[in-house]
Amino acid sequence: MSKRSSTRHSGQLLAFLACAALALVLPLLLQGFGQAWVRILDTSLIFILLALGLNIVVGFAGLLDLGYVAFFAVGAYLFALLGSPHLTENFPALAAHFPEGLHVPVWAAIPLGAGLAAVAGVLLGAPTLRLRGDYLAIVTLGFGEIIRVFMNNMDAPLNLTNGPKGIDRIDSFDIAGVNLGQPLLVAGFELPPVTLHYYLFLLVVVVAVVICQRLHDSRLGRAWRAVREDEIAAKAMGLDTRNLKLLAFGLGATFGGVAGVLFASFQGFVSPESFSLQESVMVVAMVVLGGLGHVPGVILGGFLLAALPEVLRHVAGPLQEMTGGRLDAAILRQLLVALAMIGIMLLRPKGLWPAPQEERA
Repeated sequence: MSKRSSTRHSGQLLAFLACAALALVLPLLLQGFGQAWVRILDTSLIFILLALGLNIVVGFAGLLDLGYVAFFAVGAYLFALLGSPHLTENFPALAAHFPEGLHVPVWAAIPLGAGLAAVAGVLLGAPTLRLRGDYLAIVTLGFGEIIRVFMNNMDAPLNLTNGPKGIDRIDSFDIAGVNLGQPLLVAGFELPPVTLHYYLFLLVVVVAVVICQRLHDSRLGRAWRAVREDEIAAKAMGLDTRNLKLLAFGLGATFGGVAGVLFASFQGFVSPESFSLQESVMVVAMVVLGGLGHVPGVILGGFLLAALPEVLRHVAGPLQEMTGGRLDAAILRQLLVALAMIGIMLLRPKGLWPAPQEERA
């Protein structure tokens, strides 16, 4: 190994260790300024997980999916039904067998959410194998809206989703006897629930990053990139583009299902309003803004677009006061986010952290 290569790897290792240390201590520092700042980190990690999953579909395989939030909804509603008294209150036959409710543990909820979302991803992918570009985007958009409308209307004749009122009283995760919904005292230092959830979400995101990076560097990742660049040429070279697309939809949906389970437990409440088209567009924007197909770039884009609106919430309020209340704070916040995104895309059209040049060549 050359001296330059050794120095570069040492620098990468030091940067990684610094980022890891910052990620571990950041919520402890921020909780002193209020739990709202730690909650922003929690939300950012959930959206980073969503962006990593969508990056498999859009960034690796080149399949434009505007209905990705549907898999997020599938995972969230699955845990809402299995981790709340809703089913036993509305279905007496089920209450007879489970008088105290289902209360599925975390080690079963996450695989179930991932599996059901993967099935939904394959079901979406199967009818769209011949579609590309805008046509694929329109079909996936419709699929996402179908799921949202389904959740919004399945309160009669059987009350499965409780309709627009949503499902509440969802269990917090209980890991090794530690309830993440209750403060934890460690060596005289209190860790609030938002901080406990942060460390769980961070662990899941780290595992997701490792999986994505391994997929990217594998033969499967190279096959996906071949399909993305030229599907006809990939098929001519003997690649099974049909199965590759289905696998991309299924694996990408898995991340959305896991994120949905985490979201439902964290919020304690889910409703169809949380899974609108706006959320799908936001996740697509995270992938594009960070850098298509580049895992570190997607993480950066996910963090910025998830955290920036919440941070600007504290900026929009004072600006509204300066104008005497003539500007609506919510609209002003959206305007500031839009201006920031436009500026970034003008200055960095390939994303904030695009894939290395040799990989795209």
